Amino acid sequence: MDAVRLILTSRRALVGSVGGVEILTEVWQAQALAQAIGSRLAVSGPPELRGEALGLTELAGRGCGVLDAPDLDHADLRAAQLTALDDARAALLDLGGLLGEVGIALVALASAADDQGTYWQCMEAIDAADESRDRVLEMLRKLAAREEREDREDREDRSEKEGVVLPER
Repeated sequence: MDAVRLILTSRRALVGSVGGVEILTEVWQAQALAQAIGSRLAVSGPPELRGEALGLTELAGRGCGVLDAPDLDHADLRAAQLTALDDARAALLDLGGLLGEVGIALVALASAADDQGTYWQCMEAIDAADESRDRVLEMLRKLAAREEREDREDREDRSEKEGVVLPER
């Protein structure tokens, strides 16, 4: 399944979660999906994203590690359903939104936590989600810079062919 579709499924599931166990399960699913997307981009994504994508994989893995792993069938693991990442930009935009929502859900859960264990688990997961989101935003910045560079090169190539001299920046 395409990354964008899986992210949207995760966003809906997170919003529809009721109770701490469901929320933590969806947070874990979101981090596992971020880890899978980071891994996919690190291996076969645009070269300028590979370092940040590897960092995302590590941070999202930490986000899963600070939470108790949910008892899910393999078929229910969204990260395992990732088969395509057709549009890196769209996937990263949506993933950034999901990770922001994860942070908000964790803050609400931590605020209502009755025990210190849940509270600190949420705090560590908030940090991991925030750092993962920072990596996603950096990858989006790098994609935008690449697109701008490619557009500028295309304009220069067209003007060269047409004999037009563009002003220096």
